[in-house]
Amino acid sequence: MWARGSLWPKVILFGDSITQRMVMKTIPRKTTKVIKLWFHWKQCHRLRKCDVLNRGLSGYNTKWALSVLPKIITQPANQETIAAVIVMFGANDSALKDINPVQHIPLTEYAENLKGVVQYLKSIDICEDKVIMVTPPPLDESAWEKECIAKGSKLNRYNSVTNQYAAACVKVAEECGIDVLDLCTLMQMKNQDFCSYLSDGLHLSEKGNTFLETHLWALLVKKTERLPMILPHWSNVDHLNPEASFPV
Repeated sequence: MWARGSLWPKVILFGDSITQRMVMKTIPRKTTKVIKLWFHWKQCHRLRKCDVLNRGLSGYNTKWALSVLPKIITQPANQETIAAVIVMFGANDSALKDINPVQHIPLTEYAENLKGVVQYLKSIDICEDKVIMVTPPPLDESAWEKECIAKGSKLNRYNSVTNQYAAACVKVAEECGIDVLDLCTLMQMKNQDFCSYLSDGLHLSEKGNTFLETHLWALLVKKTERLPMILPHWSNVDHLNPEASFPV
């Protein structure tokens, strides 16, 4: 039963810029400028049971993520409930070492870092059944190369390498006994053209975010289905005496 002062359970999104951009909507205008509007992730409205917190860190790899994780997710307080933590890293780790050594993380180290994230969460009583791992999406090399050239660089990622990191993510999740969404494989199934899922070759487009949401929802429901509604559905509110419908 909800009581005044209770904290809403949290769903935490922890990842790189792909995660960070889940809460950004880009609207092109007639001018060359672009307006970015912040909006709540759709899951927040669908859940109606949790706060959805975005902790996406643009440019971060798993090494940096593991270092800052204790500052991002701390030991839950007495009344605080973590309903789920969604972990999505790999797009930066998979950068080519000879071209982008700053963000690159070797494949074996990437896997160990993901295990480290799970181990830390367990150490603060966020168990495996509350964690969902999401692989990086596939890479559209042609589109991303244009982005790299515009920034004065060469193509610094390959889709074949991204697929290796996605496979490593899936393996870690299986070894740790946690749910995983293999976004990389799903977007490439039956040789489908996945380019429309990406806005610039690397980050998700609006269509890509919708694709992610659709497949993630089933996993997220499993984490939250037993949580009570914190406030009553509107149809259960006494319209003549609404205060009587809300717990003290």
